[in-house]
Amino acid sequence: MDETIWQAVRTARGWLDEANGTGQAELTCRMLKLTEEAGEVAGAWIGLLGQNPRKGVTHTREDVAAELADAAFTALVAIESLGLDARAVLGRCAGKVAERVGERPGASGANPGPRESGPAGRGGAERA
Repeated sequence: MDETIWQAVRTARGWLDEANGTGQAELTCRMLKLTEEAGEVAGAWIGLLGQNPRKGVTHTREDVAAELADAAFTALVAIESLGLDARAVLGRCAGKVAERVGERPGASGANPGPRESGPAGRGGAERA
């Protein structure tokens, strides 16, 4: 991954440490922040599907991806906040996944399935 990502993670952690401290309550809030971000992913996905008839389609795949990126970044900051090296932790996680997938018969590493531009039967999703 680009060094810019890791520097931004360390900078965000330092900024939070300085502003909010590093006590158990603050660490708890950083863990809970990940849940908040996951909720934003869910909201964007619901908006992409147009599941709320009152609102219709309100999000795009790019919106969902941006929310997923926010969640991933928040998780990396939380790992660093535990005093661990997020790059090393993520690397170990990726290694476990690579092993697991490599053990699966017929695993090719290819991208599974087509990439759609919007919800089925609705065309591309435009932000309302």
